[in-house]
Amino acid sequence: MEAQGVRTAQLRVGDQIEAWHRGRLFHKGKVTGVVTALELFWILDARTGTRKLLDPEALEIRHVDPAPVQLEVPAKPQPPAAPLATA
Repeated sequence: MEAQGVRTAQLRVGDQIEAWHRGRLFHKGKVTGVVTALELFWILDARTGTRKLLDPEALEIRHVDPAPVQLEVPAKPQPPAAPLATA
């Protein structure tokens, strides 16, 4: 089976990729370096947090959209509670 997908020349630092082999996801992360002349690149692996050197000749590389940023909406402040009446 010949690997298909993104070539090293198509990658840029900051791209989010997945690296597949025989239908299984092996690595997922952000590209941190590209050596086009050697057809190699590094990613910061999302699962382990370590830097990985990947060979696109052995893997199918796919671009993925970065996860959408979830912005927290601040909660509306609650009005102060009314003081309890004392008799």
